[in-house]
Amino acid sequence: MKLSEMISSFRSEPIQTISQWQDKRFLWVFMAVLSLFMVILAHSVFQIWLYMRPCEQCVYIRLAFFAMAFGGVVAAIKPSNPGLKIVGYLFAIWGSFKGVLYSIKLNKIHHAAHSDDIFGVQGCSPEPTFPFHLPLDKWSPEWFKPTGDCGYDNPIIPDGAQLSNLQKAITDFYSEGWYLWPPSHFMNMAQCTVITFGVVLLFLVVAAACWIVTLWRKRHSVTHTESSACTGNLHKA
Repeated sequence: MKLSEMISSFRSEPIQTISQWQDKRFLWVFMAVLSLFMVILAHSVFQIWLYMRPCEQCVYIRLAFFAMAFGGVVAAIKPSNPGLKIVGYLFAIWGSFKGVLYSIKLNKIHHAAHSDDIFGVQGCSPEPTFPFHLPLDKWSPEWFKPTGDCGYDNPIIPDGAQLSNLQKAITDFYSEGWYLWPPSHFMNMAQCTVITFGVVLLFLVVAAACWIVTLWRKRHSVTHTESSACTGNLHKA
């Protein structure tokens, strides 16, 4: 289907169109790839290459992205299968919802840590407690073990580390912490992730609602047809 046809279809039947979109693999794969990209970016680039240590809330946010990725992969197996789609929705909505909560909490801690509110820095521990008591920090400490302080995400370069010219330039750029634009302290990492999770959560809720409404319409249409057929048979009798 061409883009113009998709737009035209959305304008005429938005609920049905959104319901049809989620029967395609693209959106589910896109969500999974985006989620994995965010995790790999945080781990391989910011943590390993730029020496930004993850805090407790940071590793929770990683788990939320992994949940979204898993949901996307499951649903993408066969998006038209209701069972797989429901499992995909459960993981994706749970991940995005928890991601919003973790990001909001991290943003509050970040604000307190960079202000005079010394009592506002709460909810940051080197011993994380993951949902369902999963010992992820023991299973995969490199990915899920907090090694930094919440609210402080500036690079901490180990003694003796040899930086390339590019590494030095970027670590200097983020010397005061991670911001979308560090020179003006525009949007910290928590604010960026809460927007990302929020947008995904909103789309998931709308898409799920459209799917449910479409299923209800189909069922109502079938029931109405069967009722009309029965009424017609009674009149003939």
